[in-house]
Amino acid sequence: MTTPLLLQAFQGTNTEIPVWFMRQAGRYLPSYQAIRKNHTLEEMFADPQTASEVTCLPVRELDVDAAILFADILTLPSLMGFRIRFSKEIGPVIANPIARPSDVARMQTAEKFSGIQEAITLTLKKLPASIPLIGFAGAPFTVLCYLIEGGSSISFRKTLAFAHQHPKEFHRALSALTDNTICYLKAQQEAGIAVFQLFDSWGGILRDKEYRQWVLPYVQRIFKTLRLPSIYYLKNCHHLIPEMVRSGAGMLSVCETVDLAKCPALLKSGKGVQGNLCNTLLYADDRTLAKEVRLLLKAASGYKKYIFNLSHGVFPDVKVDKLRLVIREIRKFRKP
Repeated sequence: MTTPLLLQAFQGTNTEIPVWFMRQAGRYLPSYQAIRKNHTLEEMFADPQTASEVTCLPVRELDVDAAILFADILTLPSLMGFRIRFSKEIGPVIANPIARPSDVARMQTAEKFSGIQEAITLTLKKLPASIPLIGFAGAPFTVLCYLIEGGSSISFRKTLAFAHQHPKEFHRALSALTDNTICYLKAQQEAGIAVFQLFDSWGGILRDKEYRQWVLPYVQRIFKTLRLPSIYYLKNCHHLIPEMVRSGAGMLSVCETVDLAKCPALLKSGKGVQGNLCNTLLYADDRTLAKEVRLLLKAASGYKKYIFNLSHGVFPDVKVDKLRLVIREIRKFRKP
């Protein structure tokens, strides 16, 4: 059987460029919107049948080269005793956040992963053999930001204050999240995912010194433990590329702050790269968008191992045809 294109990219043996999109199983798809009308997000995440169906939608409608499991980075902490709901207006809301050092002690060990495993099993039955399934989790620091802030944040004041004022408990929480993340990803691996991505949306708010303390050791432990093709996504990562290279991930997924053609630390690293079309370009006119895709593909030609993706997730009001245009341009391209 031919190795799927996405997996070829991890070896650098592909001649075509694989593509998938972060948040590809999301609100921009009319078929997703039809399902969402009758369910809350919590219900969709919790029901393996629905999660499986949503996971497969973009594969059918966009001709992407991978599916990514429909879940949330807060799925894991919801299994650790945190009460989480998703508000249409403000995003995730944690009813019992970590507000004081003693709260770290009530972080539970997640043990039951049957729901996520069933969703994976159902999905694999639907996907063609050429389309691998990507599993994922949130990186410990990013997840801890949500748990301390009680939801999304702009300043991360509570998190950074906690880290500086209660370093022992902060590291204890990061360690607990790391242990649970490893178990969570192993459960996904046992169910059949082919690749996993670790999402670190908020690690980029840190200086490199803080990143080395609060992020790097924990993501290194995850990538060292999991024997599976891996991707590490870090938002706002330009100043942290040397640290990302040390993460142990097979692929580094970078945001729009990185110019692939002008990043010596990345070019010299020998690492695989994923990214990094700025997601706001999906609002541009077709001619501009097509030109930007071609420019990015040219810039990525300096990397033996490369996967096309966005700088971050697809926005909910993006037109599906914009993503189809991106894919058409990629299909025309061949590696030098």
